[in-house]
Amino acid sequence: MTVFANRRPRGVPYGRAMDIRRIVPDLHTSDPERARAFYAGLGLAPVMDHGWVVALAPPGATSPQLMLMTRDASAAVDPDVSIEVSDVDAAYAAMTQAGAPVVHEIRDEPWGVRRFFVRDPDGHVVNVLGHR
Repeated sequence: MTVFANRRPRGVPYGRAMDIRRIVPDLHTSDPERARAFYAGLGLAPVMDHGWVVALAPPGATSPQLMLMTRDASAAVDPDVSIEVSDVDAAYAAMTQAGAPVVHEIRDEPWGVRRFFVRDPDGHVVNVLGHR
């Protein structure tokens, strides 16, 4: 999916087109094993597991995905949704230029992503990331 500058939502400044690679809901859980078992009943299996976060997808596929997390490993807040973009630095520039509150500064994470968190107008925390 590509977001084009001429089809922007109200209040969002014009900018260059940005490729969205995927959007994944981040569900918070206090019991990861119980949650994994529940979603296994719907046919989802782990495709990534860092202990604190597990990505689930249909067997043999990497998408669609659902994230289960206990808490974020490097941020003081937990995201509600993750959006993977083609150029995370451009996304960061667009969000800061628009005045969106950044709640986790852009950084390279040890698990191979570059990311930042921004709060949307309704208070949801969005993890904007790109794989390195």
